[in-house]
Amino acid sequence: MQGARTEVEGVTTVASLARDWSRRAPKQIALRDKDFGIWRDLDWEGLWDLVLDAAHGLLALGVEPGDRVGIQSEDRPEWLVMDLASVAVRAITVGLYPTNPVAEVRYTLGDCGATVHLAEDQEQVDKVMGVKRAELPGLRRILYLEPRGVRSYRDRRLLGWDAFLALGREHRAANPGAVEERMAGARPDDVVTLVYTSGTTGPPKGAMLTNANFAFCVDRIINCADRYPDGRLPGPDDQILTYLPLCHVAERLFSTWHLVSRGTVLNFAESIETVTDNLREVQPTLFFAVPRIWEKLHAGILIRGQDATWLKRRTLRAGLALAGRIADEKVAHGGDHTWKSRVLAAIGWVVVFRALRERIGLRHCRYAACGAAPIAPEVLRFFVGIGVPLYELYGMTENAAVATCNFAGRMKLGTVGEPYPNIGFRIDEETGEIQVKHPGVFAGYWANPKKTKEAFTKDGWLRTGDVGEWAETTHVRIVDRIKDIIITAGGKNISPSEIENDLKTSPYIREAMVVGDRRKYLTAIIGIELDTVGAWALRRGLPYTTYRDLTEKDEVIKLVDGEVAKTNARFSSVEGIKAFRLLPKELDHEDGELTATQKLKRKAMVDAFGDLVEAMYR
Repeated sequence: MQGARTEVEGVTTVASLARDWSRRAPKQIALRDKDFGIWRDLDWEGLWDLVLDAAHGLLALGVEPGDRVGIQSEDRPEWLVMDLASVAVRAITVGLYPTNPVAEVRYTLGDCGATVHLAEDQEQVDKVMGVKRAELPGLRRILYLEPRGVRSYRDRRLLGWDAFLALGREHRAANPGAVEERMAGARPDDVVTLVYTSGTTGPPKGAMLTNANFAFCVDRIINCADRYPDGRLPGPDDQILTYLPLCHVAERLFSTWHLVSRGTVLNFAESIETVTDNLREVQPTLFFAVPRIWEKLHAGILIRGQDATWLKRRTLRAGLALAGRIADEKVAHGGDHTWKSRVLAAIGWVVVFRALRERIGLRHCRYAACGAAPIAPEVLRFFVGIGVPLYELYGMTENAAVATCNFAGRMKLGTVGEPYPNIGFRIDEETGEIQVKHPGVFAGYWANPKKTKEAFTKDGWLRTGDVGEWAETTHVRIVDRIKDIIITAGGKNISPSEIENDLKTSPYIREAMVVGDRRKYLTAIIGIELDTVGAWALRRGLPYTTYRDLTEKDEVIKLVDGEVAKTNARFSSVEGIKAFRLLPKELDHEDGELTATQKLKRKAMVDAFGDLVEAMYR
């Protein structure tokens, strides 16, 4: 997969950029993580020293250019170190989600043919050990970070992280220039990472991203001053919090690629469950989140307001009304302030916005972005109104996330922005599919020429699978995935995601899936937000024991019915939800109902809850 050999000097890679920072600013803080409640700093010199030890460790294990190195772990410094070390020796990083069950670990490691795999702890080690050796014939070593529970294992493939680094130091002492020599041979077409698709429509596919894809992404996205309201590129004064899985291209872009290209400080959240606490501690200046995170922050504010004192409730209500007026003014002017919005924002800052932004951890945020899925305009308006400069953008793994962006001063609510300058971007006139063509487009799917061919049009444009439409000739609005468009029995084309996203603006609704393809009317299966609905029930003296018990309460069904009615009021009659059922359980990746990025697997949902669906049509 590496192509013909030609020596090219000076190729930019994530590893070479990290090395350059260690030379240019050795004592500058590169990253921070929390250990026993205390934030620890690691400078560039220390980070690159660890990367060199790990890279030499990989050489000692016989890793050759093009070999695949798996990583299955929560976000932590070792993830980054292994990623940089793999690229330094011209290997290919293959990230797995911590939630991937044994079957998906078997498939991914087997499909890519990994030679070395880094597992975080006993749970992740057990997943690999649960796969027969014959199914992973190329896997020579299984590294692990946390020794608890693993020390007693007898598998000779196992090697602890400390022992791995010690092996690397030994190799480094005996071969001091070996890693630098390997780095010097890097080429633009070297595949540096395989990012496996979520597998919503079939087996996951490993998208191959190259050094050239990475460099183009950095140039068009990270080094684009027009994206930032203050016109200032990211730098060492900026703080970033990483918490989404690093095997996802969006998180890799907004955390590690910002780190190595611009020298921003990368803060590792303790876990996905502690994000809200870590946000308040770090107060990042740059922040990326998927819609689910923004929805949760929004819902949390509304729920805390309901539990507050009478005076605080009145203050919050006034602040939210003020935020709505500010958002209307700013949105009408491309996201920029007017004299009127500045006056209102100054009042709001003193009264409620400063405390509110401090509490959610975005007081110092100068740029925020949302992507990976559509976000409800109401949620985006709220954050814009309280002063968080939140912009929606669009991209995908296969185009290195380079497609469209809402630029500062040119934002249009409800769109994913404008195509980046000087890229090929079009919307097919017949199907409405968005198609792109530029140097960031991936090299294809790993060992899958058939699917690679299907990903492109006959004239070489990448097919995104997303239906889009132009808004005022300049901006793009995502309608839905082609495969998800609902065609009713009456022939009406409906985008379910718009209705679903509107439903999820409710603080009481976590998941929603609209059904109605070839049916006479639309229905929905809905998952409640356990924390907020539970708190609502307790305030009313409504006892419950389990999630299912809560969803079966008549009062809860009536509560959700009211939220559905609010959504129906914002859509046409044919787009209205005529009936709904509440899910009896919380959805889970390991149960196959969600992808690793928390997207609904529609077919799996229909298979699992088909009885609920059919009951609404009987």
